[in-house]
Amino acid sequence: MTRRLKATVALVTGASSGIGEATAIALAAEGATVALLARRKDRLDELSVRIQSAGGTALAVEADVSDQSQAAAAVEQVVERLGRLDTVVNNAGLMLIGPAADADPADWDTMLSVNVAGLLYVTRAALPHLIAAAADSPRGVADVVNISSTAGRVARPGTAVYSLTKFGVGAFSEAVRQEVLDKRVRVGLVEPGTVQTEIVNNLSAADREAIERRSPGMVKLEPADIADAVTYMVTRDRRVAVNEILVRSAEQTW
Repeated sequence: MTRRLKATVALVTGASSGIGEATAIALAAEGATVALLARRKDRLDELSVRIQSAGGTALAVEADVSDQSQAAAAVEQVVERLGRLDTVVNNAGLMLIGPAADADPADWDTMLSVNVAGLLYVTRAALPHLIAAAADSPRGVADVVNISSTAGRVARPGTAVYSLTKFGVGAFSEAVRQEVLDKRVRVGLVEPGTVQTEIVNNLSAADREAIERRSPGMVKLEPADIADAVTYMVTRDRRVAVNEILVRSAEQTW
């Protein structure tokens, strides 16, 4: 254990499962105190116990990032309880698919509220604290990492609005990156391919089968593979900004 993030605080959204859970574990192993943010408090409490049993430090924060007041309050709670904020990983997200002509607009609203608005609310609330942390940290830097998708690069039938949200995350990340360059806050984008997570649990059986038909024989990525990319990004020396990492399954064509 190198503990390259010792004496720092990291906030991970969507930490109750999948990529968020794996990322929280990885950052804690590097010495960061990790704030775990999600709606499922029981999952967060269980993860907090696991991290602490492994010698790390974690704080469970129950909040719905799609609610602006909850997102802002959660960030403030983290800073109040833990004293600072050095790293934010915006991982919370969901995927609902289907042809645009047949879609339920309520599904679009749900994806926009979590994948876009939630990320915006957390980032906006966190930026002043990240800037302050970068100014007084021995590492001399703070980080925002936004989890996007290969769907933020390639749009496919049935994913029009999901891709819209992920393309948008990429644009937002690049603009904010340029805005905070002189504040020593790095902004990175990690774009996972097909990962074995709960993201498909909200889909109908027919939609899940359609996804499987697109990738017969594919060995899916594990959440830890994406956590590795996030950890690499945020543990670079202050002089290095790794702004984008694309991680595909070895058999993925898109």
